[in-house]
This record gives sequence, structure tokens and C-alpha cells, in this order.
Amino acid sequence: MIYCALLAAVLVAITSCSPRVALEAPKEPITINLNVKIDHEIRLKVDKELDTLFKEQGDLF
Repeated sequence: MIYCALLAAVLVAITSCSPRVALEAPKEPITINLNVKIDHEIRLKVDKELDTLFKEQGDLF
């Protein structure tokens, strides 16, 4: 009987001391402000046209 009471006390002590981890969504929406500048140069078309021109007119230079 004493062991049962002691076991119950230990179980209550163990379960009452367990940490609680909770994940919750924020109350306010998340705002992300980004200033992004994308600058690039595309020369593929010109390069292909020059390759074709050089193949057609090999004596150009």
C-alpha cells in the first residue's frame, strides 16, 4: 500500500514537472519589405547572329 502511494506520488511529480512546448501562429501578419534591383544583360541573340554571319562570310576579317 505504501509502495502504491509512493509510486502515485512519483508519477504525479514526474508528470507535473514535464516541460510544455507549443507552437503558435503570430497574432499579427508578418511583413517583409524588400527592395530588389535586378540588372542583367542578355547578349545571346547577338552572339548567335554574329556566329551565323562569321560562318556565312568567312572572309569578313
